[in-house]
Amino acid sequence: MNLPATLGATPSAHTTSAPAFMRAPRTVEDTGLPFLFLVELLLKVLAQRGQLKLPELASHLKLAVGVIDPLIAFMRTEKLCEVTRRGGSGTDADLAYHLTELGHERARQCMARNAYAGPAPVTLADYRRQVALQSVADLHVTRADVTREFHDIVVNQLVLDQLGAAMNSGRAIFIHGLAGSGKTYLAERLRGLLHGDIALPYAIMIDGEVVPFYDPVRHRASNQVEAAAPDSAGHDSIDKLRSIDLRWVRGVQRPATLTGGELTLEMLDLRFDPNTRLYQAPPHLKANNGIFIIDDLGRQRCSPLELMNRWIVPMDRGIDYLSLHTGHVFEVPFDVVVVFSSNFLPERLSDGAFLRRLGYKIEVPPQTEAEYERIFRQVCQQAGLNFEPDAYHYLLQEKHRREDVPLLACYPRDLIRQLLDLARYEAAPAVMTRAALDWAWHNYFAGAGVRRMAAAQHHHNTGGDTDRERRDGGAALNPMKANS
Repeated sequence: MNLPATLGATPSAHTTSAPAFMRAPRTVEDTGLPFLFLVELLLKVLAQRGQLKLPELASHLKLAVGVIDPLIAFMRTEKLCEVTRRGGSGTDADLAYHLTELGHERARQCMARNAYAGPAPVTLADYRRQVALQSVADLHVTRADVTREFHDIVVNQLVLDQLGAAMNSGRAIFIHGLAGSGKTYLAERLRGLLHGDIALPYAIMIDGEVVPFYDPVRHRASNQVEAAAPDSAGHDSIDKLRSIDLRWVRGVQRPATLTGGELTLEMLDLRFDPNTRLYQAPPHLKANNGIFIIDDLGRQRCSPLELMNRWIVPMDRGIDYLSLHTGHVFEVPFDVVVVFSSNFLPERLSDGAFLRRLGYKIEVPPQTEAEYERIFRQVCQQAGLNFEPDAYHYLLQEKHRREDVPLLACYPRDLIRQLLDLARYEAAPAVMTRAALDWAWHNYFAGAGVRRMAAAQHHHNTGGDTDRERRDGGAALNPMKANS
């Protein structure tokens, strides 16, 4: 039997005081939500889903039948809903509820304000408490953790040591290096250093408004939960788990949210869509208790300085301020490991005031020749291709060294992929030869190295301006002729 994520994590003794592991609400008062707010939520659910039985309502709202009963009674008194019998058991289990015309009108009014009609939300206060109890600041990363997480990839040991120490600092990390050096991949792998599962709500109520929070794309069940899901769980443990507040999703991996050049300042605010009448939580809020990666810093539509200044208060105080479309401003936790990744040097992107707040500025350098060969061999093995030392040394000497191309971690994978593409096209086995690597290199770099060398030679012969010759004389060279 496969348990859903909401049931997949068994509470331990030290978590039972956390909001996510408290006993399920048995009354409206226990939910912490206003009575009329829940009535409006019930109206919207019935308007969207039609006729439903009480257990179906309870399953959808993640609330006990005992909480929903008084809401239904009130709605019937106010002539907002009616009951019909659906089934032949002759018991209350056959009773189903649907809205009256007055109920539909009230539901439309509610939807016009906020169209959320999902599971009942939790309060902002409970969300803050839960985030604090599972804070990333309480995690401790060791050398053994780093070795275990990065054992299958080739990385400079100094870089790994810097990253491991940085994860314990509680401060932002700035990773920089050439495009293709592996910065983004390393940043995403940092999530594996964050131990433990977290719990998060389906939605949060803030000043009468509902902000959907749980995102099945960003928030994934942990491997520990999936491993515990088969029939090993008995009925007693299932009953115990069902007694816990189901408005929380438990057993979730600590998130790693990645944003890139598409990031704008507006995306970092709470957004309300006037068409759907729904809120969208900003990416760093959904990344709480995990890692928030700003990739390609310096290539966003807003300036790096504007973007970095947006983080000064949150990084200093561990809190952020958002606002509803009504104008209400509220405080939320900012409990994330912030990782900036850029092709640019840090001093080129921001001023000294912000740079001081970056705990670690880590360069990911090109690979050494030994590291590059290990990556090449690894990629060949994964592709089912024989590694040919003669062809590899030809690539190293005649391409990388002669054309002054650094040994970046992305090149072996990208070049070998082209050999596989050619093999499929030719309907022949893929082979790593000098000619095949020449072909892949030319496709990948489009003769850039040849043009660069020709421009340098022309400059040497004529004494002309290097930049102008690279732009004019170098660009005019036919790379196909140069390679022949």
